Amino acid sequence: MFINNFDPVAFQIMSFEIRWYSLAYILGIVIGWTLCKKVFIKNSDISEKFDDYITYLIIGIILGGRLGYIIFYNFSYYSENILDIFKIWQGGMSFHGGLLGVIASSYIFAKKNNQNIFSYLDQVSLVAPIGIFFGRLANFINSELYGTTTDVPWSVIFIKVDNLSRHPSQLYEAILEGIILFLILIYFINKNYLKKPGLISGLFLIFYSLFRFFVEFFRVPDEQIGYLILNLTMGQIISLVFAATGIILFYLKNENK
Repeated sequence: MFINNFDPVAFQIMSFEIRWYSLAYILGIVIGWTLCKKVFIKNSDISEKFDDYITYLIIGIILGGRLGYIIFYNFSYYSENILDIFKIWQGGMSFHGGLLGVIASSYIFAKKNNQNIFSYLDQVSLVAPIGIFFGRLANFINSELYGTTTDVPWSVIFIKVDNLSRHPSQLYEAILEGIILFLILIYFINKNYLKKPGLISGLFLIFYSLFRFFVEFFRVPDEQIGYLILNLTMGQIISLVFAATGIILFYLKNENK
């Protein structure tokens, strides 16, 4: 059993706090951008525009993540507290919302430059597990998105939550949606799947959604929502939609000779 009593603040300069969650975003973006530029990008046109694309990507992640959380997970609260929408520092980001934001910003950027949107989305899909990995570690440090009660030997007590032993569901996601998903996608690019734009994006949606759906069985659902139809969480329902989208996308792109 492990006792989690981490400080969510990584370090402080005078009154200015740098939190682990902010560092997770920064590390994920910087490492992902570097890998794309130095390793994964094969198309020179994409390489030339990729630096400009990052700005669109960051905006899409932040706006999409925030709006996704508001719409999917806590609409009733924010509809009555409009000004709180802008208080991002208080938390409240949705991965699925961020993903939709990435898709929207990528579409705008690709259309503006007369390029294939999937040439960009495939690159993002390859490095997204890195950001997910750091993000889930930050969730663990922050004692948020914690798991259900359990007596397994690797259980964790989140002091900031209660004194119950719980599944470290954040670490399950870091391993599955971060490390393992990254290795799976690397395997497929070695099979030349990047030659057909859209295949890697489809695989990302499929495997991420399957891993997320599985881990949600060990994770406490959002208090304001609880369990929904068939005792599934909101995250699981959205994951099923994204998994189906990934399957359709992979099929269509694989059939496109």
